[in-house]
Amino acid sequence: MPGPTPTAPQSFLQIVQSCDNFRLPPRSGATSDAERLLPWLLSPSPSSPAVGLLRPEVVAQLRKEVESSSSPAWEFGQDTTGREWVSFARGISTPSARSRVMKELCERWRDTGLWPDEISPRKWRNELYPVYRNPFGRRDYPGEDEDAHGDTLNYAFRMERSASGLFGIVTFGVHMTVYIEIPGEDGQAPSYNLWVPRRAATKQTWPGYLDNSVAGGIEAGLGVFDCVVKESMEEASIPEDVVRRYARATGSISYFFRTPRGWLQPEVEYTYDLALPPNSGVQPKPLDGEVESFELLPLEKVVEHMRAGLFKYNCAIVLIDFMVRKGIITPDSEPDYQEIVTRLHGRFDYDRWIS
Repeated sequence: MPGPTPTAPQSFLQIVQSCDNFRLPPRSGATSDAERLLPWLLSPSPSSPAVGLLRPEVVAQLRKEVESSSSPAWEFGQDTTGREWVSFARGISTPSARSRVMKELCERWRDTGLWPDEISPRKWRNELYPVYRNPFGRRDYPGEDEDAHGDTLNYAFRMERSASGLFGIVTFGVHMTVYIEIPGEDGQAPSYNLWVPRRAATKQTWPGYLDNSVAGGIEAGLGVFDCVVKESMEEASIPEDVVRRYARATGSISYFFRTPRGWLQPEVEYTYDLALPPNSGVQPKPLDGEVESFELLPLEKVVEHMRAGLFKYNCAIVLIDFMVRKGIITPDSEPDYQEIVTRLHGRFDYDRWIS
């Protein structure tokens, strides 16, 4: 069965570093093997926001698209400093037009076998992710008619989830930790048992790895908490009324992940806790086939599995965030505390994407 091979024990900082593992190379003095990444702009304008980062092989393919089309969807240029960029062509200036371009392009690349490690039929998710002008801005959505508000929203367009790494867009998801809190005796701190799923062997990504109790990407048009409710039932059979009554928003984490193949995945994960009350009778169970099984584990065992590399990369750092919030990882107990908590809330070097 596919799954992780245990590693030598890792520190908490090493676990964070394996997820938040990419920084843009310095403007000058970069090593010779550093890739030249081009910003992907919404329009061929100096004031246009960047919505992604493109690797040379993707840029080369987009140039071929332009050369072979009588009505190109892409433009190339450079700013006053000489830095090159790629953008949608000037006439592609509405959310629906951008979405149509991305749908046609990604499906054609899938069908012709380009980048099968990312968008082959097996990797295809058939889920549309939103792309925003400002990834740190409002999570708005125009509704069924993408052009209902013109081009005035933070929402810019939507595109196939599996292609997000090819285009280096910021993606968004939810992670919820479902647990039972056991009160400490004689004033001692409580202990925790966590519901831990194992990803199905048939998953397109990270098959057989351990995961968070509930997790999923946020599709275009879906609210953050609505996504938590949806994924709780689909992945873990947790009823909606239980989630709405007991789940609590606890913040977010953000990190810049580069895959072993080199694809860029800047990601934001909104985090939630669901503390099951004593004798609730609620027990997560697989439903949609994405999870093979659930196991209730003491936190000490969860940490052992994390240190051995048995968790999906971003799930492990969600659990580190959980332990920081619960006062289990503290400035006194963890020598790398400040580095860890800072790295859990990164900005992807975003200010340098177009500067």
